[in-house]
Amino acid sequence: MRQALNTLYKSAGVLACLFLIAIAVLTLATIAGRILGLELYSMDEFAGWCMAASTFLALASTLRKNEHIRVSLLIERLAPSYRKIAEMLCLLVATVFMGIFAWYAITGMIESHQFGEVTQGMVPVPLWIPQIGMAVGALIMFIALTDDLLCALRGKDPSYLVAKPVSMTEQI
Repeated sequence: MRQALNTLYKSAGVLACLFLIAIAVLTLATIAGRILGLELYSMDEFAGWCMAASTFLALASTLRKNEHIRVSLLIERLAPSYRKIAEMLCLLVATVFMGIFAWYAITGMIESHQFGEVTQGMVPVPLWIPQIGMAVGALIMFIALTDDLLCALRGKDPSYLVAKPVSMTEQI
């Protein structure tokens, strides 16, 4: 089970990277189109959808690697026994809110499909298609938070406390 979850988180991170590459390709295509006098419609909308998908799909992978910005000023000052309780409470609140968000993102995507909604740009696209990245990314983040919450409840450290963040010099 652990291997399957880690594969899920890593795969979502890889997809997020692919959407970033898609943004670069769309931007370059737009620039080339302008130079060549071609009108490429809705490229900025497509890039925006790729950015949303990239952002949400990267959430779980970023959490697992301890690369989210965490405001832990208060928690770090607590005694170790209280710190564990505070971490569990934070994880519980984050899990509940992300579960609610994922529920509404998925529900909204399904309703967009059922009602046949399309985007308002020059190129009409079924609205549920650009909503997929946000809905799936939110669901995977909910799974990751639930995973960490269950680890904390079992007395283990959550993934973000175990992982050592990589500095910029180590990445290069």
